[in-house]
Amino acid sequence: MDRPAGVLVIGIGVAVVLVGLLIMAGALGWFGRLPGDIRIERESVRVYVPITSMLIASLALSALLALLRRLF
Repeated sequence: MDRPAGVLVIGIGVAVVLVGLLIMAGALGWFGRLPGDIRIERESVRVYVPITSMLIASLALSALLALLRRLF
């Protein structure tokens, strides 16, 4: 039972490193600036609500978890 959990943790770590490298390279510069993300900037207030970006992130994580559930 410990082996699949270890493989899962290693897989998550590799995924986090890959996403970090993509962010450092600027490949994910579009994320957070999608149509549907609400940005309000006034003199003293900045409000940012990333609705579309979070929907995409939620769909990606749901698909990943469904895939992992089928594999394990």
